[in-house]
Amino acid sequence: MTQTLYADIILPLAVRGRFTYEVPGGIADILQPGMRVIVPFGSNRLYTGIVCAISSNKPEFRNVRIIKDLIDNSPSINEFQLKLWSWISEYYMCGEGEVMKAALPSEISLNSFKPKQETCIKLVRNFTDDELNKFLDSLKKAPRQQELLITYLSLSGYVSGITETIVRKSVLLSEAHAAPNTLDTLILKGILLSYSQPVSRIAASGINTKPVKKLSEAQLVAYESIKKQLNEKDIVLLHGVTSSGKTEIYIHLIEEQLRKGRQVLYMLPEIALTTQIIERLKYHFGDQTGVYHSKLSDAERVEIWRKVAGDDPSGNYRLILGVRSSLFLPFKNLGIVIIDEEHDGSYKQHDPAPRYHARDSAIMLAALHNAKTILGSASPSIESYNNAVTGKYGLAELKERYGLIKLPEIILANTREAYKRKMMVSHFTPELLHAMDDALGKEEQIILFQNRRGFSPYIECSECGWIPVCIQCAVNLTYHKSINRMVCHYCGYNTGMPSKCGNCSSTGMVTRGFGTEKIEDEIKLVFPSARVARMDQDTTRSRNSFNRIIKAFEERRIDILIGTQMISKGLDFENLTVVGVLNADNLLHYPDFRAHERSFQMLEQVSGRAGRRSKQGRVVIQTSDPDNRIIRLVLRHDYEGMFRMQAEERKSFNYPPFSRMVRINIKHKDRALLNHYSEILGKDLKQLFGKRVLGPESPVISQVQLWYIKTILIKIEREKPPAKAKQLITEAIERVEKEKGASALRIAVDVDPY
Repeated sequence: MTQTLYADIILPLAVRGRFTYEVPGGIADILQPGMRVIVPFGSNRLYTGIVCAISSNKPEFRNVRIIKDLIDNSPSINEFQLKLWSWISEYYMCGEGEVMKAALPSEISLNSFKPKQETCIKLVRNFTDDELNKFLDSLKKAPRQQELLITYLSLSGYVSGITETIVRKSVLLSEAHAAPNTLDTLILKGILLSYSQPVSRIAASGINTKPVKKLSEAQLVAYESIKKQLNEKDIVLLHGVTSSGKTEIYIHLIEEQLRKGRQVLYMLPEIALTTQIIERLKYHFGDQTGVYHSKLSDAERVEIWRKVAGDDPSGNYRLILGVRSSLFLPFKNLGIVIIDEEHDGSYKQHDPAPRYHARDSAIMLAALHNAKTILGSASPSIESYNNAVTGKYGLAELKERYGLIKLPEIILANTREAYKRKMMVSHFTPELLHAMDDALGKEEQIILFQNRRGFSPYIECSECGWIPVCIQCAVNLTYHKSINRMVCHYCGYNTGMPSKCGNCSSTGMVTRGFGTEKIEDEIKLVFPSARVARMDQDTTRSRNSFNRIIKAFEERRIDILIGTQMISKGLDFENLTVVGVLNADNLLHYPDFRAHERSFQMLEQVSGRAGRRSKQGRVVIQTSDPDNRIIRLVLRHDYEGMFRMQAEERKSFNYPPFSRMVRINIKHKDRALLNHYSEILGKDLKQLFGKRVLGPESPVISQVQLWYIKTILIKIEREKPPAKAKQLITEAIERVEKEKGASALRIAVDVDPY
């Protein structure tokens, strides 16, 4: 009697645990972990699931359901991916199904993914030159057919009976300016043949690759230090000042791994940063380089997936440049993972689950492949630098800019004094205006940084102080002048600009504060002849918008670029000499224990865009508090001073890196019920963890999309095993979810939340 097998299957559902199904006899011999199957779930739903384990152990529950169908002939998900999903699920306290939903392009999770097919044209057979010439002569009375055949021979690279290049039908008709029936006639005459050919959705670079450049003396010292430390440690932090040439070191490390036949993952936090760096990588590594980010279509993501897996007929990728989701690609032989700008908050996924940190997850991915990890930053996270100085990570440093270019001169502009003396022009201090005027006179370029998009953060009644707020969230509506709408940046709700006060009916509605859109308007008034552009979430919604703006700035078709944090890091412009930070105060005073660290990082990064080539740059930081400790440290580019100050404060208050943190977000549409259930959960957790529990309390934004919110923060000692604490937290949450009337409660756990 044949033994019955059972498969543990991951389904794309927000529930913990796997689901067990019986394996039908017809597929028992071929089913493997990583294959996709169709299974029934609930009353009449079918889901695509991933097989993660197979055994003969019958589950204890009755009525085990049977797998409906098998999609794959071989595994779509490899063992490294399954192990990574399991780790993320356990560490970040979420279901493997939630990881699966984040990891897989929808076409992979739902269907067999197939390469794109395109109609191509070729000669019916290999003709001699004489045969072709006779045929061309016979077409003298059909000049359109003759021209089309000549065009084909040119496009195909035809040489004495050999066609060398695939010719797409669409390209041939376009180049020959021919109608489809002209081609059809040549096919009927037996000279050309139409056929289908798998083609790439991603255009080839067409770049002739060049050898990697020689490193400078300082770069070579850092490179050799990294290589030496990688013999003993799995992770090395490269701490290099802005424009010190970290990317060139990465390129040498990449070349070494590709020579060994291994794969490389190069991670960046922002899509905007991939635009410049992909050109540098393709310059050296050609079409074995791929880029993976959220602006790609789902079909393109599937193709990249297949190229990384090594089963795409149009070619494979061995080097991937990508944002956080790229760590989920099906790598089989990773040699090194490079995480540039490792400090950046964009590596953290906040909503929905899995709320993973891509840096830490990529370190685990490298460990699963027995690969090495390089972290790079001009202003590393406190956690990473602490790991380096305590010996857990290796540490290599680049303390000088490439070519010995000086770090930018930083000028502090006191906005409080300028307003008092009536010296401000709109939102610009005399110091910033002077620097901009000087740069424009020399035909140099300028970046203005304001970390708020829109025209005005809010509008206010000048009579009674009434402010329009979102009807679904506890936030002020932001005014966007270009669309003349008030917009909620949390839920997307928007409404027209009110003509009168909603409280006293006064018509005296005025804008307050300023965002990038308002700066763009006002800078055009101050410098009417300057060419001005804006780069923020509103101007970069389309797929190629990043590329267009960056290319225009590189080609000096933009004099002044205004933007949010996406312009603050990683970009390299030869003619950029002046950077203006319009309001440093809103960075410094955010209610978050990381506010000072992040302020330093943001200011240091945006400052680093100025003067990266032959000229020393100037940075004007506008602030009402020029004596602020963080600003004084930025003035001296003193990262070590910032680290010592922050490490001392965090140790005193038991914040990371001296503890682990778990934040629990509790939501309910009834405020009274939210308070009731959050108090029950808070009391339970305090019995387990004592004073290490903070809350429940209302966050800064206490309502989003009609859901009221409370948070509880738990600090876990570094020396204690986190798995036990997470188990206790999970059990406490399950107890409150079983309380009478708690079915409408929503509880989300965020591990390492900041």
